[in-house]
Amino acid sequence: MPTADLAVDSANKHGILLEMVQVLTDLDLVISKSYICSDGRWFMDVFHVTDQLGNKLTDESLLLYIQQALCANRKQKGIWKELQGRLGREMNPRHFSTEHTAFEFTGTDRPGLMSEISAVLAELGCHVTAAVAWTHNSRVACMICLEDELKGGPIRDPKILAHLEEQLENVVEAHHKSGERRSVRLTGPVAGRTHTDRRLHQLMFGDKDYEKCCGGCDGSGDRIQVSIENCKEKGYSVVNVKSRDRPKLLFDTVCTLTDMHYVVFHAAVSSRGSIAVQEYYIRQMDGGTLGSDSERNRVAQCLIAAIERRVTHGLRLDIRIKNRLGLLSDITRVFRENGLSIRMAEIGVQGERASGSFYVTDFSGRDVNPSTIELIRKEIGGTIMAVNKSSAPPSLAASPNRDRSMATSRVENRPRFSLGSLWSQIERFSSNFGPVGCSK
Repeated sequence: MPTADLAVDSANKHGILLEMVQVLTDLDLVISKSYICSDGRWFMDVFHVTDQLGNKLTDESLLLYIQQALCANRKQKGIWKELQGRLGREMNPRHFSTEHTAFEFTGTDRPGLMSEISAVLAELGCHVTAAVAWTHNSRVACMICLEDELKGGPIRDPKILAHLEEQLENVVEAHHKSGERRSVRLTGPVAGRTHTDRRLHQLMFGDKDYEKCCGGCDGSGDRIQVSIENCKEKGYSVVNVKSRDRPKLLFDTVCTLTDMHYVVFHAAVSSRGSIAVQEYYIRQMDGGTLGSDSERNRVAQCLIAAIERRVTHGLRLDIRIKNRLGLLSDITRVFRENGLSIRMAEIGVQGERASGSFYVTDFSGRDVNPSTIELIRKEIGGTIMAVNKSSAPPSLAASPNRDRSMATSRVENRPRFSLGSLWSQIERFSSNFGPVGCSK
């Protein structure tokens, strides 16, 4: 398969690898292979990249856009707009503007929770401009962007914000038993942007959704396998991950390692047919390795959870509809009244139109009856397309006797690459690559 080969040289800093992977995945590009090396001060990444159809990237404007995006110090508004014009399309990275009022919550995933939250927002005069939600291991994390229904723009009045947060806290509390873990957070506008996928990973991690992970299914029936060993002579912990390949897999694992405050010094990532193999040489921020079995087990659990979170379950419904006040409340109410549970959701507003995707099952987690979809179409209006059915959730597909108490943290073979062979891979491939230099 022909690929565009990108070599990125950059001064090293914590999180630089995640920034690079984030740029490529936000453009819906596929990273089929990657080699990463660092000497602690300087960083070199090599990416084999194609579009979603497996085609080589030949658009010079897109390649220039990638270069500008990777080199943050070169971003200029004039150049940015010019590049988007030359590409002939708007580039929309997965960000929420923090200039809006933002509502976040985590807790136990129970039917009707999002419907009740959306109803309260509508009743209190809040217009939803965007919303995303993930569910995993019976937990839910959600982000909702809000505007003032009457005035437009963010909600700034401290009294209104305090009342709104109190009402939302009451809704979430009503869906939880005493002592059950939950969180509610409402923030006013600030400068900057929030990357939605990364923030959802952080919310799920903070909610400890990884505690039940033990090398679970990744949606295809294949088990996710993670092994972690210490390489004492080099002073690294070596993390190997094997799973079904899918879009944004590299982002999910790198995001998790970064937000757990581990530094990736070297890595090799490749896909073999439908299977992805990732290997990372990491250290703690203070330079130490993963010193205990409990720490290694926790890292393995968190990586498994990160991979599982994006696995979709149920029927995907793509919705295109004219925007109106209370739209999210109407959609989620119709789902609830027809016995549907939301497993994953993403909806946003552009001008007068709203569009999004919802993955739904019935309340017990099973497939949706086709007749129910017809009822939903009539009640919601607009255009609703049933796209596909994905596999059953691991909790339904797995054996009832399955032990979920320990992650598979030491079940794989020893690391496939030595550091010497990794450097030789870099040198052999990078000689043919177009470099992207970022001096910082």
